[in-house]
Amino acid sequence: MGKAMFYHLTRNPLEVTARNLLTRAYAQGLRVCVRGRDPARLDWLDQALWLGDKAGFLPHGLAGSAHDAEQPILLTTLEHSPNSPQILMLIDNATASPAAVPGLERLWVMFDGNDPASLSHARSQWKDMASAGVTTEYWSEDSGRWECKAQTNA
Repeated sequence: MGKAMFYHLTRNPLEVTARNLLTRAYAQGLRVCVRGRDPARLDWLDQALWLGDKAGFLPHGLAGSAHDAEQPILLTTLEHSPNSPQILMLIDNATASPAAVPGLERLWVMFDGNDPASLSHARSQWKDMASAGVTTEYWSEDSGRWECKAQTNA
């Protein structure tokens, strides 16, 4: 049974935290779908991941090619991901239903702590997940390192 992990971004930008999480998942052989809402923003993240740490090659691709199913990390705006992910990362207020979580190992919800709309959206998703019985964790980087500050349905 999967769990939803909410990452409250206050110190590092999305591309840094996403790269860290995606690198760990890739090292463990896990497939990830990164779901966003804006194709231009996914293109930006695609470029940031390619141009990031040269020592840590992170294979990934934007959805829409003939090789989507083979991508270990696929960036898309679509609800269905052809790469059969074990992890779904939501960025920029993208959504997932609580019914999707049991089929995953993890749902990562990334939200900008400096954006009131993003905070509100994350709170709403948290409530939806928790009320549906999904195990949820709230992660904060306020102390300078990631710490789990709250958990429900564990």
